[in-house]
Amino acid sequence: MTSKKIRDLVFELIYTAQTELPKDIEDAIRYALDRERNELARIQLKNIIHNIELARKERLPICQDTGVPTFFISGRIPCKNFERTILDAVKIATEKIPLRPNVVEPLERTNTGNNLGKRIPYIYYKYSDNEFKKDYTEITFMPKGAGCENMAILGMLPPVHGLEGLKEFVLDAVLKAGGKACPPMVLGLGIGGSAEIAVQLSKEALLRPINVRNEDEKYARIEKMLLESLNLLDLGPMGLGGDTTVLGVNIEYAHCHTATFPVSVSFQCWATRRAKARIYKDGYVEFIKVH
Repeated sequence: MTSKKIRDLVFELIYTAQTELPKDIEDAIRYALDRERNELARIQLKNIIHNIELARKERLPICQDTGVPTFFISGRIPCKNFERTILDAVKIATEKIPLRPNVVEPLERTNTGNNLGKRIPYIYYKYSDNEFKKDYTEITFMPKGAGCENMAILGMLPPVHGLEGLKEFVLDAVLKAGGKACPPMVLGLGIGGSAEIAVQLSKEALLRPINVRNEDEKYARIEKMLLESLNLLDLGPMGLGGDTTVLGVNIEYAHCHTATFPVSVSFQCWATRRAKARIYKDGYVEFIKVH
């Protein structure tokens, strides 16, 4: 497949993610409205659903904060100058969709104007023997808005604190975030590894649909337990009170040093945007939809 075709595919992934909320997220928001008892929260959820429908109909960004472009790549590299192709797609998308230019130099705060910068867009690569054997490249685009990203937190907990310490840490993180992460939110938890591994795992956890539980039954039970506990906090939509503070909790974990217990919490707002596609060796392209 040519670089131009891949560039056009990445552009379409960006456009789709920015204008169409994934089905698992929209379904969860509609379910939240059905069960919500707080009238103010119901108003917020109705407004959110109207926003979702209007963005899809008009093909306009769901949120004015179109985030920092972030990509996750697995499988084979499909062409020469692959990263340059992704950068070109981001630049074109910024102009044509359009996307808000969000990328700045961290100290001087000068804006690049095209959502490109040093190490931005950030591209995560997944390497393993199995990945190289695949006959396709999988590209996932996930924009990260500032409201939820500012609430991200890493904790190096005392190992003796165990599951109760984990629960306390997560509940405290959500309480501190309050309405600033634009709830109802989605949480990605990275548990174990090391400090940087835990943070990356928490980002990867956000890629999994919220209606798919962890393959490990123990962690699947913890996901369910945390979701139920968090929705008893009464923060509710936009932090104004209500039955649904969190739409989903996803956990990814790694083994860690015997003397460490790293836990990272990454937040996504109600507009949890992502889009995924596969490019096969023969040039066939498959857009991966959540059902």
